Amino acid sequence: MSRRGWGLFVVMSVIWGVPYLLIKVAVGELDPVLVVFGRCVLGAAILLPWVLARGQLRGITRYWKPLLAFTVLEMTGPWLLLSIAEQTLSSSLTGLLVATVPFVAALAGRLVGEEERLSPVRIGGMVLGVIGIATLLGLDVAGAQWLALGAVVLTVIGYGTAPLIISRQLSAVSGVAASAVALSITTVVYAPFALPRLDQVGAASGRALLAVAALGVVCTALALALFFALIREVGPQRALVITFVNPAVAVLLGVLLLGEPFTLGIAVGLPLVLVGCVLATRRTRVTDPVAAA
Repeated sequence: MSRRGWGLFVVMSVIWGVPYLLIKVAVGELDPVLVVFGRCVLGAAILLPWVLARGQLRGITRYWKPLLAFTVLEMTGPWLLLSIAEQTLSSSLTGLLVATVPFVAALAGRLVGEEERLSPVRIGGMVLGVIGIATLLGLDVAGAQWLALGAVVLTVIGYGTAPLIISRQLSAVSGVAASAVALSITTVVYAPFALPRLDQVGAASGRALLAVAALGVVCTALALALFFALIREVGPQRALVITFVNPAVAVLLGVLLLGEPFTLGIAVGLPLVLVGCVLATRRTRVTDPVAAA
């Protein structure tokens, strides 16, 4: 990847590793639906005025179909499904399942005829990354239910296919504008379920409210804008390799900020994740002289 690509990759890996910590704080006092609604409201409130002032919404209605598809696959569906799943599944099992997103993206890319070949080295890097995540988080399947597992599987499919819509059908649309529209749509969808729960906000502590604010400002508004830039810089398959690094960042934050123990799994799993990311994001070399021409 280019230097810009690696910079965006590292920033996104950190930003989307933080929500694990923030959500854990927020849902301790607020309903998960209210947490999702809050981050969407804040994200839309930041991005929508920005794109309106810059005139980036002109002509965006021409892309309403791919925008709606992206919204459903990336936000509206997955965020609700994960909330349902995490009521039953352990965070370790959920994180491990979500880490399979790059494989789904690779398969979806092949099905729609993505030009770049997925080399054995990159496949090996993905496998190594999943092994690293399993080592980091452990695998706790106790109490797992088929409904919750199905919800995570649908989430993985959504996360794996949504970036293809960005690269193939929304390349002419500003990433910030697309993110603002998607957040606005998701806010409207969640509003009927969140508004009856607003009384929880008055009883919540400043710590929980600050966590929701950080989710909306940094992990939603800023992160989505950067994610679009990352996809356009390195492609959807490489961009989704951040799902390997996100849980690793979350584990490190738990050690540094929450006083959680530094285990053997962390010592072994973290290097595996990092090596896997380097291999999974390698540029495929073209050896066919005709293809190179």
